[in-house]
Amino acid sequence: MVAQSISVETTVSAPVERVWAAYTTPDDIKQWNAASDDWHTTSASVDLREGGAFSSRMEAKDGSMGFDFAGTYTKVEVCKLIEYKFGDRHARVEFSPVGGGVRVSVTFDAEGQHSLEQQRAGWQSILDSFKRYVEA
Repeated sequence: MVAQSISVETTVSAPVERVWAAYTTPDDIKQWNAASDDWHTTSASVDLREGGAFSSRMEAKDGSMGFDFAGTYTKVEVCKLIEYKFGDRHARVEFSPVGGGVRVSVTFDAEGQHSLEQQRAGWQSILDSFKRYVEA
């Protein structure tokens, strides 16, 4: 069975170099990588090269639960594209300059535990948090 893909996107009003750096730098990731205010990313690591690993520790602020979002980069084109695998799933992040900013588009394989809409909403919320962080 082929996994269904979900896409989310946002346009960030900043130069592509700033958008790329905020998306790929561990200290920045810890500032924006949460789907809601009651979650946070407590640690992040990035080895931004094909075959390099990444990991973000995401936890509920009340300590009730947490998980590691981790995987391996499969393709990296600086300021343009990141592809990665996490478990048996894949994702693609595209950085496209548009008037006055950068469109960040994320397409990822859905999982079977949550509804497609829940997954889309969660990933979109994280991307919205990214936009707010970069533009602040």
